[in-house]
Amino acid sequence: MTVQEPPVEPVPDPVPLMGCPYKANPYPLYERMREVGPVHRVLFPSGVHAWLVTGYDAAHAALGDDRLGKNHDRGNDRWRARASIMPEPQHSQLQVHLLHQDPPKHTRMRRFVTDAFTPRRVERLRPRCQELAGALVDALPEHGPADLVTGFAAHFPFQVLAEVIGLPRELAARFDRDWGKVVQPVGPTDPGRPLYEARLHGLQSYIADVVAHKREHWDDDLLSRLVVARDRRELSQEELDSMIFQLLVAGQEPVTNQITTALIALFRNPDKLASLRDEPELLPRAVEELLRFDSAFELTTWRFFDEESDLHGTEIPAGDSVIVSLCAANRDPRRFPDPNTLDFDRSPNPHLAFGHGIHFCPGAALARAELQIALGTLLARLPGLHLAMRDEDIEWIPAVLGRGTNHLPVGYDRRL
Repeated sequence: MTVQEPPVEPVPDPVPLMGCPYKANPYPLYERMREVGPVHRVLFPSGVHAWLVTGYDAAHAALGDDRLGKNHDRGNDRWRARASIMPEPQHSQLQVHLLHQDPPKHTRMRRFVTDAFTPRRVERLRPRCQELAGALVDALPEHGPADLVTGFAAHFPFQVLAEVIGLPRELAARFDRDWGKVVQPVGPTDPGRPLYEARLHGLQSYIADVVAHKREHWDDDLLSRLVVARDRRELSQEELDSMIFQLLVAGQEPVTNQITTALIALFRNPDKLASLRDEPELLPRAVEELLRFDSAFELTTWRFFDEESDLHGTEIPAGDSVIVSLCAANRDPRRFPDPNTLDFDRSPNPHLAFGHGIHFCPGAALARAELQIALGTLLARLPGLHLAMRDEDIEWIPAVLGRGTNHLPVGYDRRL
């Protein structure tokens, strides 16, 4: 007797990627989409339609597909009319960074930043990063409760970043974390657009102050080297400002969010939290699994074909946006057995949390170290650490491309 497989539940066309239930837990939807096929037409809150890649093999291939370009000039008029992108003139002034460039321009620009984030340099910085993490825990209440976003996760990655890129203390103190929300652009008709544009103007003025300061006070650091490259005409003014923009925003906000997603995963798996607290030598493997399990970079930024092209059996019009779901790929059972289980012994673990190909995150080694230090410090110094709210009441950020929360109330027995 032949046993028939249950029918695959269909998904709508387009698939809406919006709403609180989706942001709280997108994985059941991603599972349904993977079962139907690797590429789906989706609808974002701004009203823009895109093509989402979900399976691991398809995602890995798309991230290395040189037919797909990142420059927004490749986008067609349908995409541009509704896409949640920066308005002009800021788009031309701040979006000329690595995430939106293709070779050979991308290759030329990337070489200016890679030396600052090498694994060897990151290892030399570990003691200083540990000092920064320890000082933030020192400032937490002696006994809980506390908010680990406002009290720790919102500050630690930025403090580390300032050390790495050479942002002076007086300028670091002026940075407004709300400026980081400009990586969550809203559409041209969104009622939040005026506030978004105000943050954009504030950040642009801040970047100008950073450049002026580094020109007056040169040092052997990344920011100074970028300013020198501009003065030597190796970078345009737009490229310089855009690269500083990317460093200040993409260099810290995703790590803040990843600390929160990792902690939430541990709170939901108290046996794993206990094992990590008791066996800190597990941290490197645990961080890799936490990155796979719930990545703060849920979706990649836009990619485009120059001409109508086939993508895993789906015809994609020229200039339509193609987006890869890193979170969906990282839960694909064809690549990761029992993917919805948090398994610190998972090996190999070729997750895509930092992307793949020429746009692989240049700060991956630093992010890994930050996560290991952050989690290790919090678990070691806050015995009895637990979530101090109902899991279903966690408010996930409404960012289109990312996952995390702006508030994470916790309790603990005492601060060691």
